[in-house]
Amino acid sequence: MKIAIVFHSATGTTKQLAQAVAAGASTLADVDVIQAEIVGTDIVEGRFRNSNLLQQLDNADALVFGSPTYMGCVSSQFKAFTDATGDLWAEKRWADKIAAGFTIGASLSGDQLSTIQYMQVFASQHGMLWVSLDIPGNFDVEQRNRLGAQSGLIAHSMDGNVHETDLITAHYLGQRVASLAKRFTAKQ
Repeated sequence: MKIAIVFHSATGTTKQLAQAVAAGASTLADVDVIQAEIVGTDIVEGRFRNSNLLQQLDNADALVFGSPTYMGCVSSQFKAFTDATGDLWAEKRWADKIAAGFTIGASLSGDQLSTIQYMQVFASQHGMLWVSLDIPGNFDVEQRNRLGAQSGLIAHSMDGNVHETDLITAHYLGQRVASLAKRFTAKQ
């Protein structure tokens, strides 16, 4: 089972969440986790140009997307990545893969839900199956999902430090994605 966490991180907070998602997915037996960070050298003249990364993602059973929220959407680097998947879309190469997403921003809202919704629509365009958080927010006994988004993990940081509860929720998201990917692929 291969789980890939594809993310862009400008300040390091998205990377912290990606690492927590990876740690959560790794708690399940027989799960190989790939952390695929979108970096500046992947972008050439505004276009994503890392075919090796795209090939790695073809072999994953599940993809978890991560981006900071800027101006109510994913970062331009993450958007360049999604734009580069057009040929994969045309060939349905990611169809039936499990997908999920996470974001972080400096505002409590900052329209972060639209970032998650962008990722969800992107996954749907590829024919992927979206995994939400099944944590009831403020009613959770373990107090995970502190900002209460169900579509994906929304986190908040103003000082470069990720809130411990957001890291715990990211860990849980990784476990959930790996568990569902294992169940889904076992039935095929």
